[in-house]
Amino acid sequence: MTSVKNNNMLPPGLVSNLQQVLLSRKGGGGEEEEKKEIDPSNDGNDKSAEPSTTTCVENTEEDSNNSKPIVLVTNGDGIDSPGLVSLVEALVREGLYNVHVCAPQSDKSVSSHSVTLHEAIAVTSVEINGAIAYEVSGTPVDCVSLALSGALFSWSKPLLVISGINRGSNCGHHMIYSGVVAGAREALFCGVPSLSISLNWKKEESQESDFKDAVAVCLPVINAAIRDIEKGFFPKSCSLNIEIPTSPSANKGFKLTKRSMWRSSPSWQAVSANRHPSAGHFMSNQQSLGLQLAQLSRDASAAGAARRLTTQRKNMLEIESVGAGGKSDSNRVKKYFRMEFLDKELEDTDEDLDFRAVENGFVAITPLSLSPRIEEDTHIAASDWISSALHGDQ
Repeated sequence: MTSVKNNNMLPPGLVSNLQQVLLSRKGGGGEEEEKKEIDPSNDGNDKSAEPSTTTCVENTEEDSNNSKPIVLVTNGDGIDSPGLVSLVEALVREGLYNVHVCAPQSDKSVSSHSVTLHEAIAVTSVEINGAIAYEVSGTPVDCVSLALSGALFSWSKPLLVISGINRGSNCGHHMIYSGVVAGAREALFCGVPSLSISLNWKKEESQESDFKDAVAVCLPVINAAIRDIEKGFFPKSCSLNIEIPTSPSANKGFKLTKRSMWRSSPSWQAVSANRHPSAGHFMSNQQSLGLQLAQLSRDASAAGAARRLTTQRKNMLEIESVGAGGKSDSNRVKKYFRMEFLDKELEDTDEDLDFRAVENGFVAITPLSLSPRIEEDTHIAASDWISSALHGDQ
């Protein structure tokens, strides 16, 4: 267990590291002048040889941006969510990174690691001050996969992918459902270090300003990760899932945690068809919303099968009975159900589990690897890095 007290939000070692990074970014200038070649045939009277002040400024700004490490930001809640907006604004203010955003245009927070196949997705540019941003009519995995493909941006491998900040905890088995964790996992598939960040949002307690506090809490970890990725010190084949407690500014510090088996209980409720008169037209009317059709199962009898239509915006499930062989049955029955997750009692008392640490007010950092066989080694390497980075020992 690694526990770092965090009374002043920013540990002194991280402040020192940040100052060093800022100093290393200063300077430059004059390099372009030194690299200019002199044409012997030029008698000095050719005005076209005189440098343009505007061109020099543009080149300097371009060179400055190119020298900054590229950070890709995505999320699961959608590009307009306060968690992503607060995070991007903070990264831009740092002035240290070339920030790019590729995020879903709508809420895909429980899309897991799903991708869009056999269907075109729309990509639209979005204005975010200081960043290059696109919204995508797909899942978080679509966004990361597209961004790293080289088809959308001029680069194909950023230094770091950050997925978040998500509204709601993704501890335990929620990582499997989570779109924000899947975005970070996809980056890891492609060989890019990644972080997924979530705020333990509670309806009765949380407010929008908590996202800015959450950014202030996790920014030191982001800066340390980028610094050590450049130096080659960051754990290999590792993604860090960062869970921020409900009151970010009152957190007790960072704690290295293990993924728990905890999950919320799914609760299904029948919904009256009268409340959704257009439900039967989902397939024809909702294609632009990325409606997905999936086969659920085949009935043991020859009477028919079930097919499922989901709309992620309304979190609704439609079950429609059809005759065997896909033939329409005049006696078919439609039923509508809505599912939501309900919190349940936390029974495990292990203080090193992710959900337990968050409930106790700590910022839980859980290392995730792609293979269970190397998970222990990854956990040890991440433990060493977190301890060193947050204490400023490197």
